[in-house]
Amino acid sequence: MRNSRFAAPPRLAALALLGAVSLAAVPAMARSIPAPAGPSSPGAASPTIVLPNAGAANTFGSSQATQTLPGAASLPPAPSNDPNADLAYGAYQRGFYVTAFREATKRLEKNKTDFPAMTLLAELYSQGLGVRQDPARAAEWYRLAANLGDPHAAATLGMMQIEGRGVPKDLGAGRALLEKAAARADATASYNLALILLGTGVAADLTRSVELLRQAAHQELAPAQHALGVLYLQGRGVAKDTTKAAGWFRRAADNGDLAGEVEFSILLFNGEGVPKDEARAARYFRHAAFRGNAVAQNRVARLYASGRGVPKNLVEAAAWDMAARAQGLSDAWLTQALSGLNAEEKARAERLAADRAGP
Repeated sequence: MRNSRFAAPPRLAALALLGAVSLAAVPAMARSIPAPAGPSSPGAASPTIVLPNAGAANTFGSSQATQTLPGAASLPPAPSNDPNADLAYGAYQRGFYVTAFREATKRLEKNKTDFPAMTLLAELYSQGLGVRQDPARAAEWYRLAANLGDPHAAATLGMMQIEGRGVPKDLGAGRALLEKAAARADATASYNLALILLGTGVAADLTRSVELLRQAAHQELAPAQHALGVLYLQGRGVAKDTTKAAGWFRRAADNGDLAGEVEFSILLFNGEGVPKDEARAARYFRHAAFRGNAVAQNRVARLYASGRGVPKNLVEAAAWDMAARAQGLSDAWLTQALSGLNAEEKARAERLAADRAGP
């Protein structure tokens, strides 16, 4: 069983003490389309920490009392002729969490050192899937698995100790666990440790943080790819290179990172580090806008208002402006550009904005 089989995406949480990574501003785009005040992409004020999915229990065997949640899904494990079939993780990935818990417990009854089963129990307890959420029990299961050599468990427990979640807050112990997991090429541990090192102000730590980010980025961890792109854009810890920045932002975008998608769109629009292509940039901006990114919504509004990369359409511009404003991103330039809309056009824009906002 491999911990990479956890189907849920990494959770994100901001830590103020790790404010060393900032997102690139948008001055280049502003030369063509005046940019509003404010950050260029989500999280500009505080970078994100990636948390591996958490979970846990503190004793072995089926004798431990569990409290299943009303409606928790359970089904018999699917029959398989494969002796190596992973029934516990298979049930987890299909959303049958009670079954996943039961199968992992059975495995521990047979093998008290089955650390992947421990980590799965930890995931379930930490997230409250099929059992009552219990971070303290999660931390104990993670500790058992980490002591048996599971880097994913060490990485998760490290972040729990840094946050004080389920265990007393201990930055030193948390960092030591991240070091342990990063040494075994755990991508999220490498990324989180890199952010910690970026905040120390020590030159050697900056150099190592770049190495850790590269390690995580080559494992296709999108936030690490975005952070590495930021460092290349700023020339921080590496020689400034907008081409490499654009490449990492594109990879982050392709892996679903919204901030990377917005940053790549900006470079693409301005032709910095990548051939200029306003129409392609508009497609990236629209994709991020439909995913709810306020900055992308604002930029799409500007593109429609000016007819750059898309046909000029003031109703579309107004609708996207409304979406961005609903998230707190106002823009005096757009207010002026859209001041000539009549009542019927404003009503159409409002309906579009409402439809895109969802229920």
